[in-house]
Parts: sequence; structure tokens; C-alpha cells
Amino acid sequence: MNFELGTTVDAGLVRGMLDTIRHRGPDDEGLYLGGQVALGHRRLSIIDLGGGHQPLSNEDGTVWIVFNGEIYNYRELRAFLLTKGHVFRTNSDTETIVHLYEEFGPQCLEKLRGMFAFAIWDENKRSLFLARDRVGIKPLYYCLADKSLVFASEIKAILADPAVDRRIAPELIDRFLTFLYLPGEDTLHRGIVKLAPGHYLLAKDGQVEVRQYWDLQFAKPAGSRNLEDAKDELLSLLAETVQLHMIADVPVGVLLSGGVDSTAMLSFAVEGTEKEVSSYTVGFSDPGVADERPYARLAAEAFGSSHHEMSMSAADFEAFMPQYVWHMEEPVCEPPAIALYYVSKLARNYVKVLLSGEGGDEAFAGYGNYRNLLWLERLKRGLSGSTGTVARGLSLANSVFQSSRVAKYGPLMNSRFPDYYFSRTSNPYRYAGNGLAQLYSTDFARSIDREHTLEPVRRLQAHVRSENTLDAMLYIDTKSWLPDDLLVKADKMTMANSLELRVPLLDHKVLEFAAALPSSLKVHGCTTKYLAKKALERRVPKRILDRPKAGFPIPYEAWLRKDLRGWVRDILLDKRTTNRGYFDASRMEKLVSSSQDHGGNFKEIFSLVTLELWHRAFA
Repeated sequence: MNFELGTTVDAGLVRGMLDTIRHRGPDDEGLYLGGQVALGHRRLSIIDLGGGHQPLSNEDGTVWIVFNGEIYNYRELRAFLLTKGHVFRTNSDTETIVHLYEEFGPQCLEKLRGMFAFAIWDENKRSLFLARDRVGIKPLYYCLADKSLVFASEIKAILADPAVDRRIAPELIDRFLTFLYLPGEDTLHRGIVKLAPGHYLLAKDGQVEVRQYWDLQFAKPAGSRNLEDAKDELLSLLAETVQLHMIADVPVGVLLSGGVDSTAMLSFAVEGTEKEVSSYTVGFSDPGVADERPYARLAAEAFGSSHHEMSMSAADFEAFMPQYVWHMEEPVCEPPAIALYYVSKLARNYVKVLLSGEGGDEAFAGYGNYRNLLWLERLKRGLSGSTGTVARGLSLANSVFQSSRVAKYGPLMNSRFPDYYFSRTSNPYRYAGNGLAQLYSTDFARSIDREHTLEPVRRLQAHVRSENTLDAMLYIDTKSWLPDDLLVKADKMTMANSLELRVPLLDHKVLEFAAALPSSLKVHGCTTKYLAKKALERRVPKRILDRPKAGFPIPYEAWLRKDLRGWVRDILLDKRTTNRGYFDASRMEKLVSSSQDHGGNFKEIFSLVTLELWHRAFA
């Protein structure tokens, strides 16, 4: 990509960009103006409250940084840098990155342990260095526009620049409606892209180059892994990472879902501090929805946290939907994100930092579909001698796994793994022209390029084609669904309340430890997340350890069908929606009526509503 420094940057433009993300940093604002280069920052003060003002520079003002996130090993790095003669003016983790860059250049990323998105302007080298953490906990977007490079933590800040092309990329509509999020670097705005997790961007001498500095490797150590040793190693690692994630000069709480991972995080948090730890949960009394509150109370009582809980209504859900779309910026089918917003709003009355158990299922194989697909692969291998037998066996497997998405794969099951595993959320019906693709207008359907739709995940499949079944699934989800769905939700909904969410289970050392485990320590018979559960069985209350996985349940299905029935119809059957040209109006009406009268397709309905509200906010 070509890049040229243009005219002097307008300070008013940068301040306008900062105004759009005030919620991310209400405590302070800073601006560096260097002629053709400008850096702006909104600060949420967590560490070194009085001394961490940004943008921040090195001793002679030749290297400047703006940084979003936390470096958990900054004290260790600071001690090392002091021995190298670097002079510190603050006690912030931000300044550690500046001096580490001076010492190692882009290779400084290899030494950072934390979540981060930052930009460094090197005056002497006339270079701009952008970097994003290994798994994409913190967002970073950029755009090459009119010989300028514009970047920010949120898309709306980039859109504040009038030079940025606001045109949408309609070919990505099919990608969203296939995966129910947008995997890969593209966004629905044609010129705005995400810097991929584990990558950095270097702009220098008229060129922009993007490079990968980290990837998740599944290399196994020689010899068998002893269960008892693995349990001890995991417990030690979790205690260490949670203790590091507790570092803050402000109060820290724990987001409790009533599940194994968040309960474990609470146990280590309480154990590693003398300060009172608070906990927060949201639950519902609606029939058919697992209420997290009794389990969260059990965990809070077991570990002595100051516990707070709440619920929300269909009216709350509807009222927040336009803000949900505005804050998320990318269409994502995550109804639980709205519950996360409200519980974060509650927590913000007490703390500035929350710990979450996010990521444990992707690291240690906690989802039932991992187990189900492992069984299916073994069945396929066992029945490979006869085509007819295979067909009957797969039919049986489909009936056995009716509750999972495995049942929907049809002819794709005959392809070599992982060709049919696209994501934990993708619906293979859509690849065969069924599902939401049936809603497409004739002209829009003709414009769809299925290979372009699947391209980001195809790349991941090619990368792990030689891995075993489980590792391939875990890699694909860790590189797609995790950063582009779960972590987008986690960051955007908590930052909407000026609250920082930390995810200890996504520490890269934890991920690397989990990746090196044999499959038998992740899925063992019918048990998912086997090692984690065995290691935590004396720490997590048995009622929580043994309960079926519930996720972060919210009764949005009943709300969309009953309480919000008219609201859904008003949005999806409105002429503004159908006139966009994506969908056939009569088919849309049939889908909505079928869902509301007979049930089903609720994720699809929510996704379609989100897509239309996104157009009204950003198109």
C-alpha cells in the first residue's frame, strides 16, 4: 500500500474525532501535533492516575505514543529498561512501551504481556508504528484516504474525517448473514479495515506494510502429558495471570456469569488481594431461560465478594438497540451484549475495571460442538469402507447431534475436515442457498460471490489443514469468532460505560499452554474442558462445576416473538429496509410471520434488525 504524508493536520479535525469516543476515556484528553502527523487520546485512568497523560514521549520528544489497554508485566519491563539507562518520568505502563520500542523497535511486541492497541510516531525515522495485541482484545481500525493514514479505536472516529469514504461494501452483507458477524479484516465501510490480531502496521518511506508477529501454535511437547502435572501447571498459571490482571490504581470487580470460568476468576482474584472484591451479574426469571443469579450468588458467598445483581426487560432491550448498533459499529448477532451493557452500567457505579471469564471455552474446548464434531469425525473414519454405510452412519450422527449445528451440514460432511467447519456461529444452510440467502432479491443474489464470503475462514482452514480435528476448530474460532464477535462485544459494551474489561484466560501464556495440550485433556469422553474442570474441582463449587453450560442467556427469543413483535415488523417490513435492494419484501414478510407465529429463526431476525439499524446509523 502506498502512503504519503500530506498537508498539516488540522487540530480541530483530531479533536472532533476524539469527541466521538469520549466514552472510551472521560478522564483526560491529549493531543500531539507534529505538522503532518497528529496523535489524539482520550484517557480512562487506571494506572498512575496523575502521571499517565497521553500522548506521551521519550526523554527528548522524538518518539510519541497513544495507547489503549494494559501491559501487565510493565513493572518487570520497567526494571529491565532502567538497567539500560532509560529515564522514566511517570509510573505508567504506557511509558514502558515507549522505551521498549527505543530498545527493540517492532520486536518490542514480543516482550509485552497484555491487551493493547497503540500508535508510535518516530520523528527520527519518520515512521508510524501501529500494533494490536495477540488475540484482538483491543480494537484498532485504519483507513488510507486521500494520501493520509487515519486510525482509531473505533470506526466512528475515522468517519469524523470528511476525507474518508463512507460507502458501504454490499458484497459483505452475505458474509455477515452467513457468519452472523464479520470475520476477517474487512468492515462494511469499503475503505476502513481492522488491523488483525497479532499484527502490526509500519508506515515509512511512502509504503504501508502489515506484518504478523504472533500466531497460536499447536505444537505438542515430546512424550505424554501427565494429568496431575498439567493440573498443577494450569492452577499456577491461572493464579499468576489473575494476579497480574488485578494490577490497578482503581477498584477492580468480577463479572460473574454463574459458570466455571468466571467463578474461577473470582476465586483467584479474592485469593490474590487484601482489598474487597465486588462481583456483578445479570439474570432473568423468564420461563425456559437459565437464570444465572442463583449460581452467581453461590460463587459470591463461597469467596466473599460484595455482590450486586440486576435484570432487564424487553423495553430496556428495545430502547438500547440503536445505541447497541452505534457502539458496536459492526453488525454482530450478540443479544447477550445488551445484557452486558446494562450489567456494566451497574458495575460502573462501583469499579472502573472488571475481570471476565471470557475465552476459557475457546482455549480449553468448552463447547459441545467440539465434542460432537470429534465424535462425528471418528464415526466417519470408522465407516469409511462403504459409501452406503457412511451415508447411513452420517444420517444417524445427524439425528444424534440434532441439538447442534452438526445436524445441518448435509453434503458438506463428505468434505475433508476442516473444510466444513467455518465457525461456531455459521449456518451451513446458507452455503447451499437456503436460510437467509432465500430472502435475497434476484439482483442481489446474482451479485454474491460465495468464495469471497468465505475467504477469511478459508485462509484459516488452509493454515490448519494438517492439525487434528479439535485443534483445527479451536484455531479457527480463536482467530475469527473470538476477536470479531465475542471480543468486539466485550470491549464496545463495557467501554460504552467507560469501564475496562480484562480477560485473564486470554493471556497469551494461557493460550499457548492450552494449545500445547493433547486433545484428550480438552475433550475426554463426554466431558468438555476436561483439564480445566479437573484442575478447578476443589476450587469451584460442585453445583457450578457440574451444571450444563448456559452461556450468557437472555430471553430475547420470547421478546422478539411477543413483547417486541410490532417493533420487529416495523423495522424489517419498512420500505426503507426493502428498498435497499438486498431482500425480497414478500419473502421477508413470510420469514418474520413464520418466526413470530411458530418460533424459530430468532438469531436471523435479530441479525436482520441489527443490519437495518446499522444502515440507518452509518450508511
